[in-house]
Amino acid sequence: MLFDHIMIRFGEISTKGKNRRKFIDSLLKNIRDVLSEHDSLRYQGTRDRIYIKLHGENHELIAEKLSHVFGIQSYSLAVKAEKDISVMKDAALSAVKSIYRRGDTFKVSTRRADKTFPLDTNEINYQLGSHILVNTEELSVDLHKPDINLRVEVREDAVYFTAKDYKGAGGLPAGTSGKAMLLLSGGIDSPVAGYLSLKRGLEIEAVHFFSPPYTSEKAKQKVVDLTNELVKFGGKMVLHIVPFTEIQELIQKQIPENYTMTSTRRMMLKITDAIREKNGGLAIVTGESLGQVASQTTESMYAINGVTSTPVLRPLIAMDKLDIIEIAQKIGTHDISVQPFEDCCTIFTPAAPKTRPKKEKAERFESFVNFEDLIEKAVEKTETITIDKQSSKTQESFSQLF
Repeated sequence: MLFDHIMIRFGEISTKGKNRRKFIDSLLKNIRDVLSEHDSLRYQGTRDRIYIKLHGENHELIAEKLSHVFGIQSYSLAVKAEKDISVMKDAALSAVKSIYRRGDTFKVSTRRADKTFPLDTNEINYQLGSHILVNTEELSVDLHKPDINLRVEVREDAVYFTAKDYKGAGGLPAGTSGKAMLLLSGGIDSPVAGYLSLKRGLEIEAVHFFSPPYTSEKAKQKVVDLTNELVKFGGKMVLHIVPFTEIQELIQKQIPENYTMTSTRRMMLKITDAIREKNGGLAIVTGESLGQVASQTTESMYAINGVTSTPVLRPLIAMDKLDIIEIAQKIGTHDISVQPFEDCCTIFTPAAPKTRPKKEKAERFESFVNFEDLIEKAVEKTETITIDKQSSKTQESFSQLF
C-alpha cells in the first residue's frame, strides 16, 4: 500500500487556549523548514491536526525527519479516502493488508468529527471491521490489546485511515519561547543543555570561546559538528565563535591563580551578554550541573552571575552526570563531545581553583585590569557562522556585531 499522507498530532500546544494558533503556525513553519528539501509535499493545518500530503515522497524518510521536531506528540502514516462507505472499505482493507501478519489481531477505532456523516461510529466500526475479516486470512478481532489499531477519522473534507504510529519529540515548537544564547563548549553537557532548551521552545544561538594557539582548528570543527547535531531539532542555528586568547592570557598574568577560573567565566558571561543584546536574545543558557566542578558550586555561580542581570538558564542544574550522558548519546552529540580536542575551559586550569569564591574579591581583582577594551575587541572580531539543517554546510559571514 502506498501511504499518501502523514497525520501529525499536537502535544502541549493543545493546552494553549487563545494562543494556540500562534503555536500551530510556528510548528508548521518548523516542519516546513525540516522538510524543505522535499518540494512536492503539501501541508494542511487544522485546529488539532497537521496533514502532510506526500505526493509519492518516501514516507519512511519523512517520518524519520519528523521525529526531531519539537511540538509533535505523535504522528501516523495515513491514507485519505472519499466519504463513501464502499471507498472506505477498500481503503481500510488496503491499510490493514499492508502491515498485518498472519495470526495478528486488530480493531477499528472511529472518530467522527463530521457529525453529518450518515453512519455513527459503531456502524462504521462494524462495516469496516466485517469487510476486513472477510477478506483476510488468520486475522482476528481483539478490542482490548490488538496488534493493529486501525484508526478512522471522518472529517469534513475526507476520511483518514492510520495504522502505524510514531512517537513525536514532544515539547514546544522551537522559537515560541524567545531567543537565548547558549554557551557551547566542546564538552558533553552544553549540547544537552541546548537540546533541552530547544525542547522548551527556545530559539538558540550558540557562543563558543576559541583560544588559538592553545586550542586547535580541530577543536573549533568539533563545536561546528556539535551544532550540526543540534540543528536537527531547530532547523538552523547561528554559531558565534569568540577569539578569547588575549583575555585568557591577561587573566593568567593579572588575576590571582585561585581566582583565574572565576574571572574567566565572568568574562565569558560578559561577552555572551553583549552578543545577546546585539542579537535580540532574552536569556543565556549554560550546561552547568550543581556541584559537578569547581565553577559550578552555588558560591561560584553567584560570583560569576554578578556581571549580568540577564536570566541565566541552567537546564541541567539538578541532573546526574550519567543522565546527561544518556541524553547526549540519544541525541547524537556524545561521540563528538568525547573527541580529545582541548577547549578554552580546560586550558590554564589552576591546580587549586577556588570553590567558594567571593564576588567582591573577584570584582576587586578585576578592577585593576582593563578588560573592557579587550572585551569590545573580542566581540567585534567574533566570527558568525550560520549552520543550516538541510545542507549540513556552514556559511561563514564574518559579521561585525558592533
